[in-house]
Amino acid sequence: MRITFLGTGTSQGVPVITCPCQVCHSEDPRDRRLRTSALIEHNGSTVLIDAGPDFRQQMLTANVMNLDAILVTHEHRDHIAGLDDIRAFNYFLNRPMDIWAEPRVHTAIKNIFGYVFSEDKYPGSPEMNLHVIDGRSFRVNSIDVLPIRVMHHKMPVYGFRIDDLTYITDANGIADEEKEKMAGTSCLIVNALRQRKHLSHFSLREALALIAEVKPQQAYITHISHQMGLHAEVQKELPQNVFLAFDGLTVDL
Repeated sequence: MRITFLGTGTSQGVPVITCPCQVCHSEDPRDRRLRTSALIEHNGSTVLIDAGPDFRQQMLTANVMNLDAILVTHEHRDHIAGLDDIRAFNYFLNRPMDIWAEPRVHTAIKNIFGYVFSEDKYPGSPEMNLHVIDGRSFRVNSIDVLPIRVMHHKMPVYGFRIDDLTYITDANGIADEEKEKMAGTSCLIVNALRQRKHLSHFSLREALALIAEVKPQQAYITHISHQMGLHAEVQKELPQNVFLAFDGLTVDL
């Protein structure tokens, strides 16, 4: 299995031109973070987790030629705003894109991209097949996916387990019965927005506590705001098996 971090950042923050912080003006490419998204290649299939506003740029940068499906964690714009750009894959793969999400997210997608589902569809509009995530495991071609329910403040969202990989973003709470689904994970990817506590995201300390509880062989921090600090400085403070992810990082498991 291979996972590529296409984006590890967040929409939270201020424009670089007005931000005085070191991160926004850092020359270290690891501090330049597009909106959070991950590409997973496994058993000959390729799936994407979330398609935010940077989707097109991420696909071009990573030279993604095939995409079997998109798994959507939740309906916030930084996770679905790029879905219009699936039309290139529609054209070259000659098929609609399979989108997996829970019913509430389907409603949001239909509201935002109403022209995709119109009876009088405009020529060249994106083509989507919406599939329901209902908490049970499902299969995308050769990839088995187990949804994990997590809480994003008061919003229920989904994380995913694929074999020994568990991916959790935009969360600040996980029930014990859902944590059980993570048992035996060799690689855990979890969000941590910043050092200080946040209303709807794990802080770095909270993410490290979850990692210590799950005990994966290795763990990666994603969905990182500029308030986290410089990559090089934060990495020095992390346990030996925990890494601050960065855009373009590829991990083979």
